[in-house]
Amino acid sequence: MNGLFLLVISVMALGLAYLLYGRFLARSWGINPARKTPAHEFEDGKEYVPTSPAVVFGYEFASIAGAGPINGPIIAAMFGWLPALLWLLLGSVFFGAVHDFAALYASVRNKGKSIGYIIELYVGKTGKRLFLIFAWLFSILIAAAFADIVAGTFAGFDAMGGQIQTNASVASTSCLFIAAAIGLGFLIRRRKASDLASGIIAIDLLIVCIVLGIYFPLFLPKTVWLYIVFGYIFTASVVPVWVLGQPRNYLNSFLLIAMILAAFIGVVFTSPTITIPAFTSFEVNGSYLFPGLFITIACGAISGFHSMVATGTTSRQLANEKYMLPISYGAMLVETLVAILALIAVGSLAQGGILPKEAPPVVFARAVSGFLYQLGLPSQVSFTIVSLAVSSFVLTTLDTVSRLGRLSFQELFSTEDEGGGAQNPVLRILKSKPAAAVFTLLPAYLLAIMGYQNIWALFGAANQLLAALTLIACTLFLKKTGRRIIVLLIPTIIMLAVTFSSLALSIRDKAVLLWQGNSTITVEGLQMGIALLLLVLGILVVISCTIKLLEKNPDIQYTTAG
Repeated sequence: MNGLFLLVISVMALGLAYLLYGRFLARSWGINPARKTPAHEFEDGKEYVPTSPAVVFGYEFASIAGAGPINGPIIAAMFGWLPALLWLLLGSVFFGAVHDFAALYASVRNKGKSIGYIIELYVGKTGKRLFLIFAWLFSILIAAAFADIVAGTFAGFDAMGGQIQTNASVASTSCLFIAAAIGLGFLIRRRKASDLASGIIAIDLLIVCIVLGIYFPLFLPKTVWLYIVFGYIFTASVVPVWVLGQPRNYLNSFLLIAMILAAFIGVVFTSPTITIPAFTSFEVNGSYLFPGLFITIACGAISGFHSMVATGTTSRQLANEKYMLPISYGAMLVETLVAILALIAVGSLAQGGILPKEAPPVVFARAVSGFLYQLGLPSQVSFTIVSLAVSSFVLTTLDTVSRLGRLSFQELFSTEDEGGGAQNPVLRILKSKPAAAVFTLLPAYLLAIMGYQNIWALFGAANQLLAALTLIACTLFLKKTGRRIIVLLIPTIIMLAVTFSSLALSIRDKAVLLWQGNSTITVEGLQMGIALLLLVLGILVVISCTIKLLEKNPDIQYTTAG
């Protein structure tokens, strides 16, 4: 199969989906540009910050497009390129992009609040608390897995003590990005820089950071980087979003777009051949097509993490409802394009149908650098830049999830009577930003010490279950506000079947290993315990929402429609 042909078909499908289905959703849901958004209504200069749509798109895109759209398709290629491609296209258009749009829409129409708030509004406090516990646990899993990945990609020494030039350059550049982002944030916020001016400055800063990072690598061991990463994301989770998170994501979005363009141009001009089969088998290395494919490919098709970004931060920066479609539905489709490029990349490197053995980010970087080498760019330079892009966006995801985990923890202990709650010293501490960040990141650090491989499978299942829970909550919101629910109901049912099946299989497999004595309590036992907790929480939330969904007469007068 020709990689250029797949790319052209995919771009046409995604473009038509945006123009037809995306706009259909916007019309049917009643997007109203004249309506005041929460960013304006509750502007506080910290969480609620009306922001340029270009900056918000960059924030959203950089937050959701981490390593996921690269890792998932490359791993799922073991089933063949056709199942992966079909799930990417159909999943993103009818599942993921709809999920992201619905989550942002529901949050904007509910004061910029989280999905937990929406569940409380229509289900009750118990449903909200169950969902927030789930979201908090999920944030811990992401922070643990991605922090370990980042520390590993920054590690300047190998197992034998030798220096790793590429890793050290990536680490140095990423640190420079942070400093540059702080300056950019003050420029955008305090000096009111235009989109054009801030974009030009961001590109200039990006180039300077990359050049300095390549010439001045920072060599530190992984253990030291793990401390630094957690110290950084603690800071990022408590400072105002415009200081660090927003400008850093905006800055990194240019790097990601450059990476996408490089891969796109490489595929267009080299027209690589995909040598893996269209379909291999329903069972590969103990993993089954169902539910394995739908869990392995999350980002790029549908990802619950996106709903946390949309409802926890993006909805509070949106200046006008008319930007919802491109910022949510549009950003998701662009992320799908990254996933398709990753699928083409791994297919082009396969030898005799055998997939390459390296880690997915390395496979992607090697393939793209190979494309660009054929166009005259030195492979080492392009390999370093693509590796930098992937690593930077994993760290960007960490920025966002640390804030979202902190917000989920704070909301878990929030009460309607804030005055009464403030009199309780324990509640006052738990609701404080520093304490909430510590309670989120400390267990994440302890899990990260185990290595991300030991929690990656749980992350995938939890991520997709979070998407399913978000879909059912948004379905309930649409019903209560008198809108059609079929566009969400079908994806909800399918994703619940996928995720509950995956968690049940994971619990069964870990239980068998423990019974046979081929595992340890601290690894497989912990995995089984977390999987069981996630499954129970998910089932309880679904039951609570379904009971309300089946009610014929709404028991609440709402003002979110219109």
